[in-house]
Amino acid sequence: MEQWVYLNGEYLPQREAKISVFDHGFLYGDGVFEGIRAYEGKVFKLKEHLQRLFNSAKAISLNIPLSQQELQEKVLETLRKNNLKNAYIRLVISRGEGDLGLDPRKCPHPQIIIIADKIILYPDELYEKGLEVVIASTRRNIPSALDVKIKSLNYLNNILAKLEANLKGASEAIMLNQDGYVAECTGDNIFIVKGGELITPPSWIEILKGITRDVVIGLAKRERIRVREESFTPFSLYTSDECFLSGTAAEIIPVTKIDGRVIGEGKAGKITRLLMRKFRQLTKKEGVPIY
Repeated sequence: MEQWVYLNGEYLPQREAKISVFDHGFLYGDGVFEGIRAYEGKVFKLKEHLQRLFNSAKAISLNIPLSQQELQEKVLETLRKNNLKNAYIRLVISRGEGDLGLDPRKCPHPQIIIIADKIILYPDELYEKGLEVVIASTRRNIPSALDVKIKSLNYLNNILAKLEANLKGASEAIMLNQDGYVAECTGDNIFIVKGGELITPPSWIEILKGITRDVVIGLAKRERIRVREESFTPFSLYTSDECFLSGTAAEIIPVTKIDGRVIGEGKAGKITRLLMRKFRQLTKKEGVPIY
């Protein structure tokens, strides 16, 4: 089946959706993006993703030539064109075509790209037995260099940590901030459970404030689980009762081993399983209808 991609006002077959080699998104990672999910014919937290996209773009002085409402319709139409009800959507805004210099003023026309496809980040069995992860030596970017709240096309910091995980045979890597506190993983936020409380790093510790992270916190509070946003070190990871990751692509997935240390009972814990179940129920009920 032909896959259709939205590119600057047109819906093109995948093989025809091309950008210039002079595009500054390609040359320098100058742009922003969002990953979004659709479930059962509805796009989950679409407005929240679009708001974060526009915030990221504003932070780097990148003008998006469509309104949020117009962009929402383009996302929905891309799903319709591909006849997708369950999908992963990649929405990209690049600085656009320029020259070989860095100056963004040489890029007068930002590019909008929307790709809709299916995604399986982890096999089903890992949602049962959990991930084995490692703590990377690569530290998270510091805000004074590049604020990680900008979801930019330059993911080299994350990729370097992911390479460490690959070399150690792990599924994912946990990244620390410059002070040695747990920040997040290469593509997901992180939570631990200790004494029945849910704990996650606060947004000021060099983390991308995840949409799924906010959903998890909301679900936990509804279930009367105490939630604390506070800084913690790897010691708290190793001695936690439960640990899990959250993200748009990964959803909620348990972590059962960190740096070779078994977490809790070595399987998804009670609170993790509860939140996984509640999250899946929520995705079936909420969202912007595609049709």
